[in-house]
Amino acid sequence: MTSPSHFSLLVVDDEPDLRTLYELTLLREGYDIETAGSVEEAWMHLKDRTYSAVITDMRLPDGTGLELLRRLEEAGRREKTIVITAYGSAENAVEALKAGAYDYLTKPVDLKQFRAVVASALGRGGPAVPTMDPSTLPSENGTPPTPRPARPAPAPAAPVSAALRRMAGHSAAMQQVRALVEKVARSMAPVLVNGESGTGKELVARAIHEISVRAAQPFIAVNCGAIPEQLLEAEFFGYRKGAFTGANEDREGFFQAANGGTLFLDEIGDLPLSMQSKLLRAIQERSVRPVGAVSEQAVNVRLLSATHKDLAAEVQAGRFRQDLFYRLNVIQIRVPPLRERLDDLPDITERVLERIASDAGVSPAPRLTREALQQLACYAFPGNVRELENLLHRAVALSGGETIAVADLGLPAAELGEAIVADNEVPDLRAIAFDEPPARFPPPVASLPAEEPLPSDLAAYLDDVERDILVRALERHRYNRTAAGASLGLSLRQMRYRMARLGVNVGSDGIGAERD
Repeated sequence: MTSPSHFSLLVVDDEPDLRTLYELTLLREGYDIETAGSVEEAWMHLKDRTYSAVITDMRLPDGTGLELLRRLEEAGRREKTIVITAYGSAENAVEALKAGAYDYLTKPVDLKQFRAVVASALGRGGPAVPTMDPSTLPSENGTPPTPRPARPAPAPAAPVSAALRRMAGHSAAMQQVRALVEKVARSMAPVLVNGESGTGKELVARAIHEISVRAAQPFIAVNCGAIPEQLLEAEFFGYRKGAFTGANEDREGFFQAANGGTLFLDEIGDLPLSMQSKLLRAIQERSVRPVGAVSEQAVNVRLLSATHKDLAAEVQAGRFRQDLFYRLNVIQIRVPPLRERLDDLPDITERVLERIASDAGVSPAPRLTREALQQLACYAFPGNVRELENLLHRAVALSGGETIAVADLGLPAAELGEAIVADNEVPDLRAIAFDEPPARFPPPVASLPAEEPLPSDLAAYLDDVERDILVRALERHRYNRTAAGASLGLSLRQMRYRMARLGVNVGSDGIGAERD
């Protein structure tokens, strides 16, 4: 583990007594310390050197700690930042975390917690062991020592996350998710992951943990909806021997098990109101009291949560506490459903099939035929990526070979319709997703004449073009509206709306278009 003396810290506070207190506390831990009393003085220090972390008060004579954080962000600096706010100022704390602060502390500062937060920000698992010379320790009358010349902390190499690698796909939506994961992993800000069931919310949470400074510490995942209400408090906070019938020994809860690491609360929206208030207190106080205990235990956890529900609507309905929602929803990451990123389907299926083959000890991994991949693209996937994984597991077992055909997928006919698309009518989904050479595409449709006159009624002209496209799609897919809509990127509801608006009717003898 890196020696404490290799870490240099800048403490920014306009109150000399508090500045001295923080300085002495950190010097005893073995850190190199410099101090400043204002934003400008701090910035002068920062221009001269790099620090491992910056600890700043929120209120300063010439500005705020948030202003200093923004300057660091704009300059592309890598220092971890810890903000000290007035007691009960939750709004300031949230703003600080959104501005990129690693963590925050409230006044009056508990020095034990102060040391723990600093150690956590620097990626140090336990309290620092002083390694200073006796001459550098504070004198008995409290006079602060002259700090040694400090050395910049080496920038740690970014760890490679297995969970991040498993987040397959090149779509804009997934690139945004990965960018947010990499950004929020640097701080202690609570993150709320929102998305439908099966989209990979826990995978996002694991990725945040695995590329954070807490990667070597525990990651504890809890499904809040799977625990009986009467057991929630004991499971979350632990219990003492004799606290209730069957409590034959002391037992730790989820918070204690995750101490120093990350606690992931999945389906947080399923927590009953009585437990929500206890969770809020644990988050605010950073301590928990086991069932049957008389004193609280300090805990140091990074809290991540996830839900498929609209928590803002749950707050309005009175089913979720507003103050807890604000605490959890500092940063929100939305994981898109699979139907919104079908361009990622070739990449996802390839990764899943490789993992299935690896687990089964099979080589090479099976591959989907072009027709099978196209049929998957016409399916809505209500269960998202989890449903796709289960479907591919079954298909691998049924195929028994190196390729998976349409028949092996066993997709429900009610969801797909009965249309089977001819091979020469469908562009290759893999080519579209990975920008492969255009030679693999079907022959292009002849373009309109370059000198075509401009329409006199643009709205009517566009309606005619759209009507013609809908009619051609329906004819190509044998009048199956679901398949025709999917080929145009439309849901069945959108397809019905456009057909009704443009007067396109599907009857027993084909298509009739009512034109004005």
